[in-house]
Amino acid sequence: MTTHTEHYHLNSELTLHTPSHSPLPIHTVTLALTKQAQTLTECRLTFQITPELYQRIETEALFNLKPELRGSLSNGNFQPEPSIEIEATLQPDLLPNLTETIINFDQAGVYLQNLSQQQPDHQLLSTESWFALQVKQTQESGETGYRTFWSYLNPSLLLKENISSEEITEGMVNFFKDSVDTNLSEITQNSFTQSLAEMTKAFEELADTTLSATEETISEIMEDVTNTFEELVDTAYESIPEDTTSNPEIFEEMVNFFTEDDWCYTKLKGEPILRLAFEGENGQWNCYAKAREKQQQFIFYSICPINVPKNKRKTVSEFLTRANSGMIIGNFELDFNSGEICYKTSIDVSGDYISSALIKQLVYTNVMMMDKYLPGLRSVISEKILPEDAIR
Repeated sequence: MTTHTEHYHLNSELTLHTPSHSPLPIHTVTLALTKQAQTLTECRLTFQITPELYQRIETEALFNLKPELRGSLSNGNFQPEPSIEIEATLQPDLLPNLTETIINFDQAGVYLQNLSQQQPDHQLLSTESWFALQVKQTQESGETGYRTFWSYLNPSLLLKENISSEEITEGMVNFFKDSVDTNLSEITQNSFTQSLAEMTKAFEELADTTLSATEETISEIMEDVTNTFEELVDTAYESIPEDTTSNPEIFEEMVNFFTEDDWCYTKLKGEPILRLAFEGENGQWNCYAKAREKQQQFIFYSICPINVPKNKRKTVSEFLTRANSGMIIGNFELDFNSGEICYKTSIDVSGDYISSALIKQLVYTNVMMMDKYLPGLRSVISEKILPEDAIR
C-alpha cells in the first residue's frame, strides 16, 4: 500500500510545555503528514529555536534528546547564531488525537495553535510527545548537525501490523555504526555492550506505550537484536590483525574507566575519542576524552556550554588568563575564531602506564574547574562584573 506525504508551511509561533510544565516557545516552519490510504501514519514538525534555547533542550534532554541517543556533529559545534532547526516526529499512539479532532489534515497546524491557547497542557504540546529526528544549523562554513537514534528507528515503524525484527535490528545497527565508527574493529567490548543497552532501553520504553505486540513478541525482537550485535562483535574482533592490538592501553583504559564510572559516551568516527556529557551545579556541557597512543598521552576536554560573542572575546580572554594563573592541573583555552572555550587536562605516560586512578583525577579536576568558573564567565559576558572582580 502506497504512502503519501503532504507538507504544510506554518511560519508561526507555538508554545509547548516541558515535563516541569514550563513554557517552551518555538517558531514552527512546516508540518508534514504522512498517510497510507486515509490513515495518518506519521506527523513531523520542523521548528526553529535560538542556540540559547537549544542549550536548555540539550541540558534537559527535551524531545527525547538523551545524550546517548544523539549522533556525532557533522561539521563542528553549533554557533551562537543563527537559529537551530529541529525536525521531530509525534509519538505514534497520539496520532488519533489529530484524526479524531480535525476534519481536514490541512487544519492540523491551526489545531495545534488553538490548543496552545485553549489547552496549553495538552499532551500534543508536551515536548516528551515528540521525538527529535535531526538537529542542524546553517553556518557560514556550511551546515552542521546530527541525526538521532529516532531517525534510524522511527517511532512510526511501531504502528505497522507486522513489525519485523529485521527493521528494528537494522535501525539500531546503522545508528551504532554511524555514531561510533565504520571501522568496528576499533570499538571495545564495553562500547558494544553499553550502546546495545542504551538502544534497547530506548526501544523498550517506546514499545511499552506504542507497540500493540505482546510481551513475548517484543522479547523475540530484542533477542534477535542482541544476537545480531553479538555477531557484529565477533566479526569485528576476528578481523583485527594481531599487530594492531599490541598497544591499546590508553584507549582501552579510558573506555574501561568511563564505563565503570557510569558515564554515557559515544566514540567519534575514525578517532580514538569519546564524547561525553557532564552536568554540574552550574550547568551541563559536552566533554571529550582523547587517547594519543603513539605519543602515549591522554587528554580530556570540557567544552564550555557558552559560546563567546566576538565583541566579548578580549574581555573573556582576560578573565581566563586570570583564572589560569596558579592553576596546577589543566588550563582554560579560548578559540578566538569560533569563540569556543574549553578546559583541558592531560598527562604523558611515556615509559609508564596509565591507570583508572590517573584518569579519574584528570577528569574530575577538569569538570570541577569548568563548573567553578561558569558563573563568573556568564557574569563577564553579560557585563555584570569585571574580569578582575569575577575571579575573586
